[in-house]
Amino acid sequence: MIAFSEGVAAPPPRRGPRAAPRALVGLTLGLFSAGVEMMLLAVAALIMAPALALSRGPRAVPGIVAHGANRLTELERRRLATFFAEDGAVDVGPLRALSYLLLRVPVGLLGGIILLLIGYGGASAIGLLWSWWVTGEYLDGIPPSPLIVVYTAVFGAVLLFVAVQGLIGVVALERAVARRCLGPSPLEEYQRRIAQLSVTRAQVVDAVDDERRRIERDLHDGVQQRLVALGMLIGRARRAGDAARSTELLRQAHEESRRALEDLREVTWRVYPAALDGEGLRTALETVAERSAVPVTIGYDVPERPPHAVETAAYFVICEAVTNAAKHSGARHVRVRVAARDALIAVRIEDDGTGGADPAGGGLAGLARRVAALDGTFGVDSPPGGPTVISADLPCG
Repeated sequence: MIAFSEGVAAPPPRRGPRAAPRALVGLTLGLFSAGVEMMLLAVAALIMAPALALSRGPRAVPGIVAHGANRLTELERRRLATFFAEDGAVDVGPLRALSYLLLRVPVGLLGGIILLLIGYGGASAIGLLWSWWVTGEYLDGIPPSPLIVVYTAVFGAVLLFVAVQGLIGVVALERAVARRCLGPSPLEEYQRRIAQLSVTRAQVVDAVDDERRRIERDLHDGVQQRLVALGMLIGRARRAGDAARSTELLRQAHEESRRALEDLREVTWRVYPAALDGEGLRTALETVAERSAVPVTIGYDVPERPPHAVETAAYFVICEAVTNAAKHSGARHVRVRVAARDALIAVRIEDDGTGGADPAGGGLAGLARRVAALDGTFGVDSPPGGPTVISADLPCG
C-alpha cells in the first residue's frame, strides 16, 4: 500500500518553538559569565604584566590563570552546546582559552545590554498601558487617542524588531568566535579529514564484503535451492513411466521454475533496482512502498534530481529501514520523508513499531558506512516502545 504526498519537507535539526527561549536563556547566562571572565582577564593582565614588560612573552601562563581560563572556556562550551547547538570544539591551551575569553567578553556584554534594553522597553510599555487604561494618569498629559496608540505601537514594534535582530546577530557572533578560537586549526582539520577518509575507506570495503556475503546467502538459500528442486523434479519426470505421473511432475517443475524466477528477480531488485537508473529515486521509492508488507506513506520534496550516488544511498537507506520495520518492529505504518534542504538531501523514516533497534546491527551499520562514504550523517533513534526514527543527511555538492 502506498500513499504519496507532495511538499513534505523534513524539519531542520534542533529547531522548534523552544529554540528562541533557549537562546534567550543562553544569552542571559552569557551576560553573567562575561562578568566573571572580565574579572579573570583583569587578574591575568595584572599577573602577566611584569612578564610582558620584561619581554619574556606571554607563553608562560601562571597556573591559576590557566586553570581559570580552561574552566571558564569549558563552561562556555557547554553553554554553547546546550543553548546554541554549537559543538565541535577541540582541546585548546591556556593561551587560546584566554584569547577566546578576550573576544567573547564584549560579545557577552553586548548581548546583555540588548536584553536589558528589551526588558526596559517591555516594562515601559506595561507602565504606559497601565497609566492609560487603569490609573488614568496620562503620560505627559497626552490622552490615548487612536493616533497616539497606533504611533506608539508601531514605534515599539520597530524597536522590538531591531532588538531581536540584534540578539540574532549576537548569537551568530557567539558561534563565530567559538569556531574561530576553539575550533580546529587548518592543520588539525586536515589531519582529522585524512583520518576520517581512512576510516571511511575501510568501512566501504567492509560494506562491499558484507553486501557480497548477503547476495551469496540469498542465492544459496533461495535461487539455488529452487534450481536443485527443479532439476530433481525434471529428473523424476523423465524416469516416470506413467504419463499422468510425468505430467504432474512437469507441472510441479513449472511451478518451481516460476518461484525460482521470482526469487531471482527479488535478489536482483535488492542488489540494485533498474528504476533507479531510469525514472529516478521517486519511482524507485514507489516500488519499495508497493512491495512493502506494511503501509508506507512517502513525502517527496526534491525539485531537481539528485546526483546518482546520493540517490543510491538514499534509496538503500529507505529500503533497508522499511524492510526492518516490516520484519522486526511490528510496525503498522511507516512514514518516509525525502526533502531538499540547502545543499543536502534529508531522509527521514519513522515507524510506529516497538523500537529497540540496534544501531550497531549489521544492516544499520552498513547503512551508516554507506552514508559516511558520501560525507553524510546518519542517525538512529529507537527507544524501547518506539517509535523508531532513522535519518540521513546526504550532501549533494
